[in-house]
Amino acid sequence: MNRAEPIADPTAPLARRNPVAKLAAAGVLALALVVSLDPVGPAVALAVELAAVPLFGVRYRALARRTWPLLGSVAGAVLTLVLFAADRDHVLASALALGLRLLAVALPGVLAFATTDPTDLADALVQNARVSPRFAIGTLAAWRLVPLLGEEWRLIGYARRARGVDPGRSPVARLRLLASAAFVLLVGAIRRGTRLAAAMDARGFDSGVPRTSARRQAFTAADGLLVAGGCLVAAGAVTASVLTGYFHPLFS
Repeated sequence: MNRAEPIADPTAPLARRNPVAKLAAAGVLALALVVSLDPVGPAVALAVELAAVPLFGVRYRALARRTWPLLGSVAGAVLTLVLFAADRDHVLASALALGLRLLAVALPGVLAFATTDPTDLADALVQNARVSPRFAIGTLAAWRLVPLLGEEWRLIGYARRARGVDPGRSPVARLRLLASAAFVLLVGAIRRGTRLAAAMDARGFDSGVPRTSARRQAFTAADGLLVAGGCLVAAGAVTASVLTGYFHPLFS
């Protein structure tokens, strides 16, 4: 599955919204959730986010396929905290709160990127957020190359199998092969990025000449309502934490 491409129905109400509005709403939610250590706020925000998934035109099964690395990482973090803690009862509550916060912070970003075409995002960043075209186009080029990393990783594995390289049952050998494969992947990514940068410079992407936009990205009233909705969810999550007495500021 190409993780750089949208997985949503483009006609869904929230999938049609401006990419900058989606990122702004996700940023407001993330900011509200990272300033507190309690589990109530993230739980409220996560429940609202999951309820809003159909409005983005995303099926829950497709969302699970897209976010399984995140789910695995959160589960691993919670399990590690619990297993290596002296007071497991106290740490279990803290670990669950951390897991909820990670999911609640990450899910809006996943939905924003999973329902946005990369070219539309670059255009919206330049037109609506006044981001430098050099940065936006460079980000777009890097995003387009992300699927190649997965394909190249598989090719490295196939090449090693063809050469008879097998770590066997030794975990040390497996780690050594994993590190060497990651180094090969890194070297290939650097070389590809260097060639891409040279090609973009040759085409005048850094000439300093003002660029025009082929596709206009309008920021409408509905986009403003999406950002306002993100602010309301963030305020509701913090309010729920305060009212239940679980609010614990991060910087207290």
